[in-house]
Amino acid sequence: MKEISSVHNPLIKLIVQLQEKSKIRKNLGLFIIEGMREIEIALNNTYEFQQLLYCNELADSNLFEKLIQKIQPSTELISISKEVYQKIAYRESTEGVLAIAKIKSHEIQNIELPENPLIVVLESLEKPGNIGAILRTADAANVDAVFIADPKTDLYNPNIIRSSVGAVFTNKIIVANSENLINLLSIKNIPIFSAILQQAVPYYTVDYSKGAAIVMGTESTGLSEEWRKASHSNIIVPMQGQIDSMNVSVATAVIIFEAIRQKAI
Repeated sequence: MKEISSVHNPLIKLIVQLQEKSKIRKNLGLFIIEGMREIEIALNNTYEFQQLLYCNELADSNLFEKLIQKIQPSTELISISKEVYQKIAYRESTEGVLAIAKIKSHEIQNIELPENPLIVVLESLEKPGNIGAILRTADAANVDAVFIADPKTDLYNPNIIRSSVGAVFTNKIIVANSENLINLLSIKNIPIFSAILQQAVPYYTVDYSKGAAIVMGTESTGLSEEWRKASHSNIIVPMQGQIDSMNVSVATAVIIFEAIRQKAI
């Protein structure tokens, strides 16, 4: 196994750049995964690893042995010192294991949908924590796809990976512009239910059972005119207190599980 003990090693410098800069991730088609759980989830969902780095002082040797039995033969194993791991780790408690993985394609032509699918559309959400939380909910509800429309941050941002607890690897995700996604939904006759305050009905009064695209926008500006015009029905989560809105990830979860409830009937 190759060993790295210097924080000035070129690979270590590259990892720091991959953690911090979306442009580097995009140009190289690589991103960083930290932690036994997230790495194992990525492996279980056919992500390809370029390198797997392991700090013997921090990692559980038994868990690591089980992990390396699952990695591809082409993956390079590298032993690193505690100092090096602390330099490159985005989080403190990631068990001394880190991987450099290859980005998957999330292009619209790759999508395959079942009959009457449940889709979550996120238009221009900026906060990685909100995106990650919604992906975690989407996994829990087993939605058929998540569409990221006109993204403001890249899907492999470390904060999305962290906040999704690896659900960024388990969901079927498409990243595209709003026009193409609206056209796809129209071609497949999937009703669009948009979270818009104006001319809206309570979220639990519409029928999601025959397929639905639940569209959520930013908390500050809401959805664009493009999605407003495409909407078949505007929906709201009625507020009972003094605050007139809730976090977008919470609102999305409320609506998703109502749709799941209806489809189960």
